[in-house]
Amino acid sequence: MIIPKVNSVEEYIMLEDSFQDELNWLRDIFISTELEETIKWYIPTYCINNKNVIGLIRLKEGVNIWFHQGVFLSDRHNLLINANEEKTKGMRSIRLTKVNEVSEEILRDYIAEAIENQKAGMEIKIERGKVIETPEILMNELKKRNVFHLFEKFSQSKQNEFSEYISGAKQEKTKLSRIEKIIPMIEKGVGLNDKYRK
Repeated sequence: MIIPKVNSVEEYIMLEDSFQDELNWLRDIFISTELEETIKWYIPTYCINNKNVIGLIRLKEGVNIWFHQGVFLSDRHNLLINANEEKTKGMRSIRLTKVNEVSEEILRDYIAEAIENQKAGMEIKIERGKVIETPEILMNELKKRNVFHLFEKFSQSKQNEFSEYISGAKQEKTKLSRIEKIIPMIEKGVGLNDKYRK
């Protein structure tokens, strides 16, 4: 999913006609708390002391509230979803398709707990420097096209992102089409997720 670049939450909400009421409703709740509103990765993000607490994103089927350290929430109402059990460590989300689908009172409970958890320093630490094995199919294509030396110039984390992107595809033809997409990026020295980084 490509998220267009925006400079403000208002701009993000107005990008599409879909789910504007839901986004505005949630935004009003978030900004009535002590959370600080900003834009990160081109989506509305709500922080405490510059630490990410909540992200807000519009999807085709509704709106997702991302709790960055949602794994620590008590989830008394069984609303939290883990998008990817194998990869997602800390983040959990609540999905909405309409205003008041989850009551404001319940949402405020989740938000208040997320804020308190962040203040208490409860967070999953991301493993830095972890080496993910480069998939054989990617390694072969990089060497065949004489760009492996360019791939090696990327930081370990960026190499990991490319490797995970390829190994995440189940079928070989999908892996090959993804490789076709990333080869020009590797040639230009552009990381897979550079456009989302500020």
